[in-house]
Amino acid sequence: MGILGMFCRSHDFNNRLEQNRKRLYRVAYSWCHSTHLADDLVQETMLQAMKSAASLRSFEAMDSWLFSILTNCWRGHLRSRRDLQEFDENEFHSDSNPEQDHQQLETVHRVRSAVAQLPQGQREVLTLVDLEGFSYAEVAEILTIPIGTVMSRLCRARQALKEKLIDAAAAAPHMETKLVRVK
Repeated sequence: MGILGMFCRSHDFNNRLEQNRKRLYRVAYSWCHSTHLADDLVQETMLQAMKSAASLRSFEAMDSWLFSILTNCWRGHLRSRRDLQEFDENEFHSDSNPEQDHQQLETVHRVRSAVAQLPQGQREVLTLVDLEGFSYAEVAEILTIPIGTVMSRLCRARQALKEKLIDAAAAAPHMETKLVRVK
């Protein structure tokens, strides 16, 4: 490959890497529930991707390759984790009235809480399939698990999430409840 080919590949690689930053952050945050840790995981993922760019087989596989790196960074963090106090710095802004804002915030909190209560393996599969839209085969490759495991974890995660949200809705009868089928 000539110098021009290497430069073009590098430019395309960097653009694609930057395009995936928000997706990586969204998944990292859904796994760790910490804005700072999610930023760190994404930064580490991008650094590792740049260091090992030569190992990328094709640009078509770049998304699953990046999420595999994110998964490895997350697992590395879990191995070396110390219990830290978590806090939420998210602010939600909208043009709606305060009652709608409160209901939306309650719903977001209930869903996040329900997802956070899922076992780690189910949470990983659920976020990659339902939040990021990866296929079962891609998730199996990202998490290095069999596709059957992906399907069973996803089924159990969706069922558990449904039950947790129904229980949460029953505990808060003043809230308007609508369950919508995702897939």
